[in-house]
Amino acid sequence: MDVDTPNVRAVRADKDHRLVITWNPWTSNAAEGDVYSVTLTGAGNAWSTLVPSAMKATAGTTLTQAADGTVLTAGANPANEIYNIEARTSVTGITGIRLEVLPDRSLPRGGPGRDAYGNFFLKAFEVEAAPAGATDRFEKVDFQEMLADNGKIKEKKFTQLWSVDASREDQRLPRQIVFVTCGKFGSGETVLRIHLRHESEFGGQNIGRFRLSVTAAVDPTAIATVSHKLRAVVAISENTRTEEQKKDLAEYYRSVAPSLRAARQRLKDARKELDDLGVVSTLVMRERASFERPSTYLRIRGSFLSKGDLVYANVPAVLAPLGESELPNRLGLARWLVSKENPLTARVTVNRFWEQLFGRGIVETSEDFGTQGARPTHPELLDWLAVEFMEPSFGAHDGSVVQTASNAPNASPAHDLGASALPRAWSMKAIQRLIVTSATYRQSSRITPELEERDPYNRLLARAPRFRLDAEMVRDVALAASGLLSSKLGGPSVFPPQTEGIWDLPYNEEKWTLSGGEDRYRRGLYTFIRRTAPYPSMLNFDSTSREMCTARRVRTNTPLQALTTLNDPAFFEAAQALARRIEKEGGTQAPARAKLAFRLCTSRAPKPDEIDRLLSWEQREQHFFEQHPNDAQSLTGSASPELAAWTMLSNVLLNLDETLTRE
Repeated sequence: MDVDTPNVRAVRADKDHRLVITWNPWTSNAAEGDVYSVTLTGAGNAWSTLVPSAMKATAGTTLTQAADGTVLTAGANPANEIYNIEARTSVTGITGIRLEVLPDRSLPRGGPGRDAYGNFFLKAFEVEAAPAGATDRFEKVDFQEMLADNGKIKEKKFTQLWSVDASREDQRLPRQIVFVTCGKFGSGETVLRIHLRHESEFGGQNIGRFRLSVTAAVDPTAIATVSHKLRAVVAISENTRTEEQKKDLAEYYRSVAPSLRAARQRLKDARKELDDLGVVSTLVMRERASFERPSTYLRIRGSFLSKGDLVYANVPAVLAPLGESELPNRLGLARWLVSKENPLTARVTVNRFWEQLFGRGIVETSEDFGTQGARPTHPELLDWLAVEFMEPSFGAHDGSVVQTASNAPNASPAHDLGASALPRAWSMKAIQRLIVTSATYRQSSRITPELEERDPYNRLLARAPRFRLDAEMVRDVALAASGLLSSKLGGPSVFPPQTEGIWDLPYNEEKWTLSGGEDRYRRGLYTFIRRTAPYPSMLNFDSTSREMCTARRVRTNTPLQALTTLNDPAFFEAAQALARRIEKEGGTQAPARAKLAFRLCTSRAPKPDEIDRLLSWEQREQHFFEQHPNDAQSLTGSASPELAAWTMLSNVLLNLDETLTRE
C-alpha cells in the first residue's frame, strides 16, 4: 500500500486538476441533444405491433386482448404459467422481437407483474415461425442478443431469462426487452407462435399486461438503450420537464453522444491515472463544529418512531467524571479513557497482556470486569502493573537492562549504570518485556504432586504457564518446523490448503482458490476468514466464526484436534516438508535425524528412551513401505521407503501435545 506522502499528495492534486479540466468540454450540445431525443422517440416507429389471432394460458390464466394490441391477464394466478400467443405479420426480414411489459390499474399495486408487489419472473421466451401458406413447417427462431431497459437478465442464481422488481417504485412504468435474431426471417406473411414461460421458486410471478412487436431495423436494440425511467422523460416535452429530469437526461446523453467521445476517453484516462497512484483513502468521522453538548432521544421499546427523554453525552456516573476542561466529544472521551482517574483502561489492558502470556488473566473473565466477572487473584499485582503501564518507573526503554522483581526489587533505574531513559508511558512493548523477564514468567512449568493438589489451575503462579497455542499459531508451528513458514509481512489475505468442499455453498458460487508461492505458507493470521464457512482447522482449535466479538477464548481438548493435525492437507504437507528437511540437514545416521526432528518440533533434545521409540517407529514404517512401494510413491511422490517412513514419523511429531503446547 502506498503512503500518502507530500509528494504523492502533490501528484494527486495535479491529477485532480486535470480531471476538472477534462470535465470542461462536457457541455451539452442542445441541438445534438434534441436530435438524439427525436431519434429515441422515432425508434418506436420502426416496430410493428403483433395482434394475437389466438392465445391461451396452459394453467388457467384468462388472457384478454385490447384494441391497442396489448394482452391483459386476469382470473387465476397459478404458481407457474405459460402464455401461448399466435399472430401474423407482413414484415419482411425480421431482425428483432420486442416484449413490452406494461402497468395496469387492475394489477397488484399497478403491476406490471401479478405477484403481491407487482413483480414478475420470466423463465423463457420461445418463438417459432412459419410461412402463412405452410403452417405445418414451423421452425424455432434463435436469438444472438437481448437487451432490457430494466431488471435482471439471465441472472445465474435463479437461471431466469428476465425478472423485474418494481416494489420500490411510487409510479409504475413500462418495461421492455428486445430479442435480436441470429438472422433475418420472414418473407410475405409470416405466422409466429410465441411462448412466455413463467417459473419462480416463489410462485405467482407472472406478467400482468404485455404487448409484442417485430422490426426489420438494422439495430433493433436502439429502442432499449435508454432506461425505462428516462424513456418516460424523453416522451415529455422539454418545457414540462423538471430540472432533475433535464439533469438525468443530459447526463445520459453525455455518456453516449458521438461528439463527446473524445472527452469521454480523456476522462477515462484521467481517472485511470488517478487510480494508478494506488493511494488508499477511507472515510472518517469528523467532529461537528459546535460547542453544544451532543444529545439524542431515548427510543421507547427500541422503536425509532417513539421518542422518549432527551439525553446528553456523558460517561458512566459510577466512574470518574470528565475533566472540567474537557468537552463531551470524541477527544474528551479519549482523554478520559487514559486519565489517571479512570480505573479500568490500564487494568483491562495489562490483564489482557497477562492472559496472552500466562494463558489466564489476573482477572480470569477478561471480557467482564463488572459485578458478574471473576475477582482478581492478585489485586495488588494488577494495580501495580496498571500504574507501571501508565507511569513507568521500572526498566529501560531500549531493553539494555530490565529490572525485575526477582533480581533487583529495590533497584532504581536512575542509579543503574546499565539503564537508559525510562520507557514511554502506555508502552505496550515495555510492559510486556517487563512481564516476560520476570522470575514468575521464567520459572519452570514442571508440576509436583503437592502443587497439583494445592493449585491445579496455577492461580498462585507457583510454576510457569503451560497451555495450548491459539488456533492461528498451531499451523504456524508445523510450517516453522518444516521450514516452509513465510516471513513475509503485510499484504492481502491468503488461501492455504483446506479440505475440499468447505466453500461449496448453495447460495454462492465463489470458490476457495489456493494461493501459490510463499503465500501458501503465510502465517495463520493472514488466512482469509469467511463467517459462513470458517477455516476448518482453526475452528477445531477454538477460533471463532467472527460473528460476534470474543475477548476471551475458552480452550478445549478434543479428539477432533488430533485428527486435524494428523490428516488435514496443510499439516500433512508440512510433515512431508519436514521429512525432506530431516534428510537434508540431519546427516546420514538415523539417530541424528531423529534428534533433529524431535528438536525442531518440541524445541528440546530428546531423552534416550524417546530416541529409541522414535527409531523403532521409523524402522517399522520403513519396513512397511519396502513391502508396499506404491504406497510410498503416493505418499511422497518418490519410491523411497526411507523418505516415506520419515514422513510418517514427522506426521506423528507434529501431532505431539508438546509440539502444540507453550510451556
